Amino acid sequence: MAEPTRVLLDESRIPRNWYNIVADLPVPPPPPLHPGTLQPLGPDDLAPLFPMDLISQEVSQDRFIQIPEGVLEVYRLWRPTPLIRARRLEKSLGTPARIYYKYEGGSPAGSHKPNTAVPQAYYNAKQGVRRLTTETGAGQWGSALAFACAQYGVECEIWMVRASYDQKPYRRSLMGVYGAKVHASPSPVTSAGNKILAEFPDSPGSLGIAISEAVEIAGQHDDTRYALGSVLNHVLTHQTVIGEEAIEQLAAFGETPDVIVGCTGGGSNFAGLTFPFFREKLAGRMNPTIRAVEPAACPTFTRGTYAYDFGDTAGFTPLLKMHTLGHDFVPDPIHAGGLRYHGMAPLLSHMYELGMFEAIAMGQRECFEAGVRFARTEGILPAPEPTHALAETIAEAVRCRESGEEKVILTALCGHGHFDLAAYDRYLAGEMDDFALTQERIDQALATLPKV
Repeated sequence: MAEPTRVLLDESRIPRNWYNIVADLPVPPPPPLHPGTLQPLGPDDLAPLFPMDLISQEVSQDRFIQIPEGVLEVYRLWRPTPLIRARRLEKSLGTPARIYYKYEGGSPAGSHKPNTAVPQAYYNAKQGVRRLTTETGAGQWGSALAFACAQYGVECEIWMVRASYDQKPYRRSLMGVYGAKVHASPSPVTSAGNKILAEFPDSPGSLGIAISEAVEIAGQHDDTRYALGSVLNHVLTHQTVIGEEAIEQLAAFGETPDVIVGCTGGGSNFAGLTFPFFREKLAGRMNPTIRAVEPAACPTFTRGTYAYDFGDTAGFTPLLKMHTLGHDFVPDPIHAGGLRYHGMAPLLSHMYELGMFEAIAMGQRECFEAGVRFARTEGILPAPEPTHALAETIAEAVRCRESGEEKVILTALCGHGHFDLAAYDRYLAGEMDDFALTQERIDQALATLPKV
């Protein structure tokens, strides 16, 4: 009888708790600061943006946070997600490594983003919020929040980074199908957007600019709150359903990972896969090498500075201690729009400073080459974001071929690329560029870091 290729769990195995890694870190992370007083934020400082349930999760020290039944009810539409062994990819590489991927592309939005969009919409609806505003890069987060808001009767207004708005029209179409209102960012409907347009009429936009616009509108209306798709503690915590399921599924294969690879932009996908494995590693139950992969055009870990910075371009947000390229940094319009963020999640930045994982940067052509190879062997077209993790997964598997090591490699395929075919067309036509990021551009953006 052939060995199984995938492990599927039934609905009863959906995790009942999110895992909060803060409870197990050897050193607590630095707190966010109020930009005016430079003092640690209190719950009241966040109340204009988030409902109290999410604020409590943001500052929680509890190891586990119970998932409400109202969230589990929606999770059951696509969770648990499969863990699949990439046997055909292994064969094409001639590697002794065993490659497993956790596939999140079967969600309503086609990515991992509904794992946090659903609870965020749920808690806001519970508090009586009428409308949520947000930003989106590639459109996966915007699609996810639009879907989630539709489940709980909450209006949704989205600022989509202009480069992705133009590159990915069907992503914004999907947001419209779910009932959201979508603006290209920078937009003329906010003061933050108008300021950028006055100086740079052809700006490709950035996640930092889009965040400024969404936060600005949320702050002007009592019945409106803001939702963030990555970076913050509660967002990373919600994503840990990925890793919790993967631990159980790998055990069903009789495997323990030697290497775990994930892509990083703001950090939610990487955290969602790895945080439960970090827990096991800290407890001495396994010892995988954990590696983050970011785009060479927006290399926050590998070329950024660990400092307090704004999460947005206009300076509306609290100051977060994170790896940053500077809140004024506008990345080149690479096709991995979800990885074009100037900063990295404070929790992950703190853990990276503690030496808990590795980070590397890769160019988009190498990543798309990996995406095409994966599609031709495994049959799933990856979104541009997880091609970064796939490129390093393939590189690790080739190293195993050369050394003869039989490593177990785990990665997250955090979304499908069905809305990204224009990008694949450019790659196949030989028209895709690897943008060269100069140190001068980084230094210029870092020059405006807040003085903390």
